[in-house]
Amino acid sequence: MDPIANTTTSYSDVAINLGTTHRDQVVPITLFVAVLCLCLVIGHLLDENRWVNESITAIIIGCVVGTIILCISKWKSSQLLRFDEELFFIYLLPPIIFNAGFSVKKKQFFHNFIPIMLFGVTGVFISTSIVAVGCWWLFPKLGLKGLTISEYLSIGTIFSSTDTVCTLQVLHQDETPLLYSLVFGEGVVNDATSVVLFNAVRKITASTLGVKAALRIVLDFLYLFSTSTVLGVTAGLLTSYILRGLGFGRHSSVREISLMILIAYLSYMLAELFELSGILTVFFAGVVMSHYAWHNVTESSRITTRHAFAAMSFIAETFIFLYVGMDALDYEKWKMSTLSVWTSVGIYITVMLLILVGRAAFVFPLSIIANCMHKGEDPSSKITGQHQVVIWWAGLMRGAVSVALAFKQFTLSGVTLDPINATMITTTTVIVLFSTVVFGFLTKPLIRYLLPSNTSNTGTSRSTSPKDEITLPLLSFEESASENLSRAKENIAMLMERPVYTIHYYWRRFDDTYMRPIFGGARNNDLS
Repeated sequence: MDPIANTTTSYSDVAINLGTTHRDQVVPITLFVAVLCLCLVIGHLLDENRWVNESITAIIIGCVVGTIILCISKWKSSQLLRFDEELFFIYLLPPIIFNAGFSVKKKQFFHNFIPIMLFGVTGVFISTSIVAVGCWWLFPKLGLKGLTISEYLSIGTIFSSTDTVCTLQVLHQDETPLLYSLVFGEGVVNDATSVVLFNAVRKITASTLGVKAALRIVLDFLYLFSTSTVLGVTAGLLTSYILRGLGFGRHSSVREISLMILIAYLSYMLAELFELSGILTVFFAGVVMSHYAWHNVTESSRITTRHAFAAMSFIAETFIFLYVGMDALDYEKWKMSTLSVWTSVGIYITVMLLILVGRAAFVFPLSIIANCMHKGEDPSSKITGQHQVVIWWAGLMRGAVSVALAFKQFTLSGVTLDPINATMITTTTVIVLFSTVVFGFLTKPLIRYLLPSNTSNTGTSRSTSPKDEITLPLLSFEESASENLSRAKENIAMLMERPVYTIHYYWRRFDDTYMRPIFGGARNNDLS
């Protein structure tokens, strides 16, 4: 009888422990979801406010809730949940990036593809270099020592990752299509480049630093960028082909939507599995799905997908900013740092100034280069001085990706016991809070001053050309060699005179002739 009684007692203990664990998990999640709902309600009430946007609202509410929790816990913790960078990269980031690709206006995005890549790729390398070198030179002078070369480079990538949400909430695609496209496109490409570069520089040590290491980083980046893009495009085309060929909508619109979500997420996880860039993969999967697959589903599915993807992205973004507000009051991290208050303030100011300089070092020069590449096109394609200031300002704010990369570098599952690492976490938190709240507050007034409503529609018109006719082939076997040669010369001259326009023009011809008959979708002339 005793063994049975002991066994019964042990089962009861296990059941009690499981019940306790379940409650310990459910209670904070319930409270966090309730606070998320509060963010949505307050954000709606402040929607017309000139100074406040959704990101600032979430951060302020996070700080308030964190203060309450800190007082209740007697200065032990300000958090309902413990941040795990893997949670961010696996569950929260994919819907944000996928919705960005799915909702992008493709004609504007690809027409401005070259300046977007200049800002989002070349700009990250320039900014990372300036921030990393500046921190390496100034941090020891301020009293912060002990960081390695790899950590300085990681800091450069962490603070080169932008968050353009505040600016995009003020801009409108229909009023400022060129500016919106540049800010939006750079934001997505910037995040992908920062993550890829972050993973690359973490492998560098003082002994391996040199020209060969720099060349290897560039080659690794090009490899990851190209393969990740191909994987995303393949996932999008596969989804489009299945939806077009099997006619899911005849039986269930739910299956259509589910297939798009699952294949997009599968592409992201495959990219992570093969150590590629999941951000780039899921972004281009979203672009391709909106270009082809979206036109192969029923009308009800089209409406549902637009709102469902946007809702998932919005919740994930709000979650991150809410957590940042709570984490700002994490007493343990602040107490662990051994630096004095004034030294810490000096580090915060130094990083913020380096971000300002690093941003300006590539936005204005690269804008000049982009304008030269658009030479011969409609003046509305030019990036004006006002546009350049807005682009520079939009990239000054730091957000979710910076927080996730900082936690990945300087913590283990959200926990750090090293004073230097704790200092870098608190520095990241302060920079995200300061840049989002202060610069976010000033975004609306700045844009209204630089781009008055009566002139903000710059870029809505496009020049028309008799060469917009896309019915003629590049080469034809039915014509003579001399006629084909003459057409080839004309095409080359057109490419030299207007490179961006010409590439876009020939892509539309190829898309209408070969891609759409297989994968579906509206004709290019009908696209916005």
